[in-house]
Amino acid sequence: MKVTQEKLPASQVSLEIEIPGETSQSTYDKVINNLTRSAQIPGFRPGKVPRNILLQRFGKKQIKAAALEEIIQSSIREALEQEKLETIGQPSLRSDFEGLIGDFVPGKAVKFSAAFDVPPTVTLGEYTTLKIQAEEIKFKPEKVDEWLKQKQETFSTLVPIEDRTVQMDDVAIADYEGYEVNDDQSPGALIPDVAGTDLRIEMQTGRFIEGMVEGMVGMSLEETKEIPLKFPEDYPLESVAGKPVIFKLTLKELKAKESPELDDDFAQEASDNEFETLAELRRSLEERFQEEANSETKQNIHNQIKEELLKVCSVELPETLIVEQINRSISQTLRQMELMGVNIQEFLKLDQETVQRMQTEARPEAINRLQKDLIIDEISDKEGLVIENERIESRYQELLAEFSDEDIDHDKLRIVVEEELLAEATLNWLQEKVEIELVPEGTLSEPEETESITVEAETEEE
Repeated sequence: MKVTQEKLPASQVSLEIEIPGETSQSTYDKVINNLTRSAQIPGFRPGKVPRNILLQRFGKKQIKAAALEEIIQSSIREALEQEKLETIGQPSLRSDFEGLIGDFVPGKAVKFSAAFDVPPTVTLGEYTTLKIQAEEIKFKPEKVDEWLKQKQETFSTLVPIEDRTVQMDDVAIADYEGYEVNDDQSPGALIPDVAGTDLRIEMQTGRFIEGMVEGMVGMSLEETKEIPLKFPEDYPLESVAGKPVIFKLTLKELKAKESPELDDDFAQEASDNEFETLAELRRSLEERFQEEANSETKQNIHNQIKEELLKVCSVELPETLIVEQINRSISQTLRQMELMGVNIQEFLKLDQETVQRMQTEARPEAINRLQKDLIIDEISDKEGLVIENERIESRYQELLAEFSDEDIDHDKLRIVVEEELLAEATLNWLQEKVEIELVPEGTLSEPEETESITVEAETEEE
């Protein structure tokens, strides 16, 4: 067997394989003999069917195709062993199979070519001389006050109010109806599906349709008020999205939030008795948020290092790895959808177009992530970086405890732990080598798109 190797783009190798005539003849005869033994043709005993009858029954083309499939599969295995070629995924036939059938003559040489994905090739540039900018995340003391305020909200109680009107930060319970708006701005027809009773309304800016909460300020118990508003453009009910509406609300109940005092008793309750005083709790929160800020800064540095590595290093990715990464990404998305109550089996049956779009959209990120991971792996190999077994075992046991209720592939988990720790160690090593300029938070970030606010319908729980 003669094999000629050719390197292709996208981490592929082509093998042109030539099979001698005696192999093509012996394989063809083997296929005929197997059919002779297994064929059941009326009037002939098994194994006694004449060759000409067999050819008439199955057709020369089908038999030649079967012989060619056997030749291609067996010769590919032999060629890979002969060339000592490491491949991933399944080979693809580059030659036209129909053309091979037409040219196939038992006893004559067969020549075909097949392509194979091979492990990716990483070419490293000057990775120790990088110059990067990364956003520095500084500790914000106000985060401590925000945390304490949120805890106060958690421990707050609702106290019925009867002697005053609605104020911001109250909780109102109201019946409501939505009406179309006539030309004279008076209420028109009732809008189907925009009506309800005992709606719980948190009196906070940005809740519900813009202007609704503000329009309720000053209402008294049992008062009915008409508030002209406009549905957001992205309102879930398409028939009214972007249209004006008059909400008629009747205030049935009014409650005020009564929060606990910020004192030592609160500190004990908020920390499950971990801290005796409010001062101790504050110091702990300051330390925690300082550590979080430092961690975010470090993550920003690592992310920027990886982005710069892409500029000085190159990676040839095989399609097999890209598809695997896309599938992993989509699997994670589907698991999240399942947790939200989506029937994944039905979704996959009915919405193939969405799945295909998910695959297309996931491709750029899959390629980007693979390139970064492979560059980091190559650097760790070149620099001889290793992780102590004790660290791997410690992290492994942490994750086992965290996911104790789930069915886990222990061998795979250990591999993932080692890979993640090694990647982190490599980035820490690079952080010591490269030139880093820390810039204020928000300097490098792209502006976030403003999201419109939709109605949140909450019903008072009994």
